[in-house]
Amino acid sequence: MDYRLPEDQLDPAAFTARGKGKLPGHLGIIVTTLERHLVEGYFEIVATHHAPNGFLHAGSLVTLADTLCGYGTMANLPASATGFTTIELKSNFFSTALEGRVQARATPVHTGGTTQVWDCEITHMATAKRMVLFRCSQLVLRPQG
Repeated sequence: MDYRLPEDQLDPAAFTARGKGKLPGHLGIIVTTLERHLVEGYFEIVATHHAPNGFLHAGSLVTLADTLCGYGTMANLPASATGFTTIELKSNFFSTALEGRVQARATPVHTGGTTQVWDCEITHMATAKRMVLFRCSQLVLRPQG
């Protein structure tokens, strides 16, 4: 298959840099692995990741998972695609943390020409506790006409 992004553009540091000045950068998301069938990354929990109720904000974890799955989708877009958009996401939460590193591992379930489905598991590095299971479906966009 011909991909929109060639192999030499699958650079974790470059994808981390893409997030600067945007929500992934604001949350401190670091991409550590970027391959066609595996994307890994993390952030260090800081006070701005907390919700007003004192717990880790679920949205910060969803953003981590959605970012990595989105980067995986980008890595697997066919050359003829113009981009993608999220059409569904689901999260199950199992535990929380107020400090430390949360790490995520995203893998594809389906990488078709019309849709992609990605799973992401988030764990707390120090405790190895599973925090979140996340799944998203992406619609591959094509030129109109």
